[in-house]
Amino acid sequence: MANVQNNKKRRTSILKIEKALVTLLQEHDLHQISIIDICQEAHLNRSTFYANFLDIYDLIDQLQSRMLADFKGLYQEESQGQHNSNDFTKLFRHIQQNQPFYTTYFKLKLDTLVNISDYDIHLAQRLFDNRNLDYHKEFFRAGITAIIKKWLDHNCDLSPEEMSDILATEYQNKI
Repeated sequence: MANVQNNKKRRTSILKIEKALVTLLQEHDLHQISIIDICQEAHLNRSTFYANFLDIYDLIDQLQSRMLADFKGLYQEESQGQHNSNDFTKLFRHIQQNQPFYTTYFKLKLDTLVNISDYDIHLAQRLFDNRNLDYHKEFFRAGITAIIKKWLDHNCDLSPEEMSDILATEYQNKI
């Protein structure tokens, strides 16, 4: 029983630390943030930080991994069934519900390390007759990244459904 409580307490501490980092990054650049700043924002001791992370970069790596796992979980059923509904409303809803994280994601330029969107290569093969798929994939990645950034810059002023409609219109309802 004590082990379960410790795990819950540890998860709570990690979430507080992650939230503190994301909050601080809304106002400051990464190089301006110290572990002390994070701990003060999270109302935790530095020893708690170091019990869970090596340094700020380890925190960022773990935060990125967790959020990307959450992100990929949106489409887990589809990927297991090898079926893509191309339902981008789920994606936009997830981004809207996690605005501070995604703002931070782009601020830290994590989008250059990991593509925020999985590209449906089977659909692309059908739509583009298997020609120049790398270019179509890059065009899609850059386009969706750009509209997500713009949407975040405007505090997600449009609904997830409206954003999905914009995407469908741009791809002439091919998706």
